[in-house]
Amino acid sequence: MWNNPPFISRRDLLRRAGCGAGLLALAGLFQDSGSLLHSAKAAVINPLAPRPPQFPAKAKSVIWLFMNGGPSQVDTWDYKPELIKSDGKELAGFDKKTGFFTDSVGPLMKSPFEWAQHGQSGTWVSDLFPNLSRHVDKMAFIHSCHTESNNHSPALFMINTGSTRMGFPCVGSWVTYGMGSESRNLPSFVVMSDPLDRGLPKGNASNWGAGFLPSVYQGIWLRPKGDPIDNLKPPTGMRDADQRAQLDFLAKLNREHLIHGPAENELNARIESFELAYRMQTAAPEAFDIEREPENVKRLYGLDQKHCRHIAGQCLMARRMVERGVRFVQIYSGGMENQRSWDGHEDIVGNHQGFARETDQPIAGLLADLEQRGLLDETLVIWGGEFGRLPVSQKAKKPGRDHNPNAFTYWMAGGGVKGGVHFGATDELGNKAVVDKVSVNDLHATILHLLGFDHERLTYFYNGRNFRLTDVAGQVVKAILA
Repeated sequence: MWNNPPFISRRDLLRRAGCGAGLLALAGLFQDSGSLLHSAKAAVINPLAPRPPQFPAKAKSVIWLFMNGGPSQVDTWDYKPELIKSDGKELAGFDKKTGFFTDSVGPLMKSPFEWAQHGQSGTWVSDLFPNLSRHVDKMAFIHSCHTESNNHSPALFMINTGSTRMGFPCVGSWVTYGMGSESRNLPSFVVMSDPLDRGLPKGNASNWGAGFLPSVYQGIWLRPKGDPIDNLKPPTGMRDADQRAQLDFLAKLNREHLIHGPAENELNARIESFELAYRMQTAAPEAFDIEREPENVKRLYGLDQKHCRHIAGQCLMARRMVERGVRFVQIYSGGMENQRSWDGHEDIVGNHQGFARETDQPIAGLLADLEQRGLLDETLVIWGGEFGRLPVSQKAKKPGRDHNPNAFTYWMAGGGVKGGVHFGATDELGNKAVVDKVSVNDLHATILHLLGFDHERLTYFYNGRNFRLTDVAGQVVKAILA
């Protein structure tokens, strides 16, 4: 505290304050001319206000079907005749540290499933997917994906956030940060998971967290059973007018505090989260109510089939979400690990048959439903996991396959993607990506590009520098773009 108040001359005052006054005048001119960025103003008032893309977008929303645990590319979408011929042989020069269990590496193992070609594209698909095989001409396959870790948690963080470490924003958070939300009454980013007896994916909510972005951009997890979201109904006896008055008073206090700390993005996000929760009490129950759908639509997804009813409901809800302006929906098939997910260390046949049977009809129904409603062109559908699996067997009573970070397959459909194309390739045994290799950063750059964003320009200033989803890497996979 000053002992004596400092005095400055009028000349010093003008010299010191002139820059700020000039910026205020410039801002006024921009506002009068309409040049002041809408996104900048909207971010202060409402961080979820819809914002225009950086260039014309092909997709308006994303549905990411996440096969948690690591589906085997050589047993699903990456047909390898040479693996059939080499069944039972040792893989020369194989590094046993590629997978996770170094002491249980067996010989090469052919795919135990039958394969056939489908569609005008002649795409090879295993018999795990009798329904999805009818849609291969809508899909763009990337067979040369690779990642940085052979362990679930860091690999999950990598595929979701672009980093193997915790604490970074996930793809859905970056998308909603860049685009905002088209719906004022629903979350912009929704996550659904398997039944709770299977557990959540390793890393739990960090997989859909906002990291250092304001928390309003994190994913909203919908509970698999019971009420999807806590406190979705107002307290018993609470009138709407009373609740509205409470929220208005709380918002007034928060905004007064915000005046003294305008850079507190987290407080602004919290204000909006209270308002969104209030609006959701009316909109969310209707959006989540899949029983409103006609019986033929329910059958299309497989809601009448006990073995796939759970994920069928989630896929149908995903369509209802994007139809109502939700930007990003992520659905996890598979829980914590091993037989509770696509993590087929033992009994690859039983493991993959079980999870494919659960997901095949619901995902095929989703693609068909989006197409018939005219939504597929503006909705990017993504299928894949955190890594692939090795072509060698993992020794067990019923053999399985260990993790493979060097090769896995993703496919995308709709949202500006060219259907029936195949990009990149693994070696003749499906062990490593060798042709047109695609990193996780490349996948993320491609997703953002389809949504109208240059991955190098979608940044957030934090801890002294600009961060982005793709860090310092990433190339758009242009060959799959329509």
